[in-house]
Amino acid sequence: MLHIRAALDADWPAIWAVLEPTFRRGDTYTYAPDITEEQARHSWTKVPTATFVACNDEGTVLGTYVIRPNQPGQGAHVSNCGYVVSDAARGLGVASALCEHSQQEAVRMGFRAMQFNFVVSTNEGAVRLWRKMGFDIVGTLPGAFRHPQHGYVDAFVMFKQLLQPR
Repeated sequence: MLHIRAALDADWPAIWAVLEPTFRRGDTYTYAPDITEEQARHSWTKVPTATFVACNDEGTVLGTYVIRPNQPGQGAHVSNCGYVVSDAARGLGVASALCEHSQQEAVRMGFRAMQFNFVVSTNEGAVRLWRKMGFDIVGTLPGAFRHPQHGYVDAFVMFKQLLQPR
């Protein structure tokens, strides 16, 4: 069974073990592949409003996500999230569970919508999942991501209304 909870400081080594392979590959996130652990820790645990982990029954961290306002001030009602699932847990429904949880948390935190600013077009699994979860591609950024194998590829802006506008 999967348990999603707020991350604790003590979770950092396990979170880093999930993040590091993804960041080093450089094919889905804009972080530099040579990001230091301290830079990653700051970005993943200090900058966001909240950081969460998904654990199995044994307490092993299988995935993580962050949530924050997409923009300050007049755009702060729209949330932004980033998700990473461990290589070992891919295909087990962890990303779906994290996305569902993040939407519930976003509403609980007062956000009215969720926007993903930079979904790499070649990350077909993520694009397919986010669409299945109700997100629409509302914009394409041509050649905005420098993929290590495919060169310059598009990135998508994806959006979902969580609460109806007033």
